[in-house]
Amino acid sequence: MGQDDWVTAASLDKQPDEVAAMFDRVARRYDVTNTVLSAGRDRSWRRATVAALAVRPGERVLDLAAGTAVSTVPLARAGATAVACDFSLGMLRAGRHRRVPLVAGDALALPFADGAFDAVTISFGLRNVADPDAALAELARVTRPGGRLVVCEFSRPTWAPWRVVYTEYLMRALPAVARRVSSNPAAYVYLAESIRAWPDQAALARRIGTTGWTGVAWRDLTGGIVALHRATRA
Repeated sequence: MGQDDWVTAASLDKQPDEVAAMFDRVARRYDVTNTVLSAGRDRSWRRATVAALAVRPGERVLDLAAGTAVSTVPLARAGATAVACDFSLGMLRAGRHRRVPLVAGDALALPFADGAFDAVTISFGLRNVADPDAALAELARVTRPGGRLVVCEFSRPTWAPWRVVYTEYLMRALPAVARRVSSNPAAYVYLAESIRAWPDQAALARRIGTTGWTGVAWRDLTGGIVALHRATRA
């Protein structure tokens, strides 16, 4: 993942209690559902996120919206003291077998001191926050100056024909597949809508740049279905 692969940056109504309850209901089969719906690409997206964060042994890393902590374990394996934080107690309970610290917390009021972390990341969770800009600012607050951010999130496919196919999959096939494998299929209708309503790569980069982060850049994965945005704490 070289520097040349990165591009530099020139809602739905989300009630926190309702969103948390929705994730509580899908927690039991959340990881396997994600793997099925992404055709196994979720694993490569996690690997790319760890590589982009460039974790060094001994660093403190926050994995926000960590869910069952499946995304936190690779950070710990890279040598970091990695903390999984999520507002869904059901998700955290489902991940309690994983050997990383699990903390219940709200993205808009994180239970950590200023500058507590060397690096922070959030994967597929920013679009579910009631105020994403406030969450990005809160992530900046708990990151030391010069620390790093990586946001892994669904985005906008860059090739128009692929974008049409992907949109059709989101709105038609995704809920149908979820009915077969998810513990709460109705939740995936919301998730599909939230992906479709999310800003594209450049728009998200601009928003990150107004919330305490500098040097914002992004890299597309899987043709732009997912984008990694990275930045440095000002």
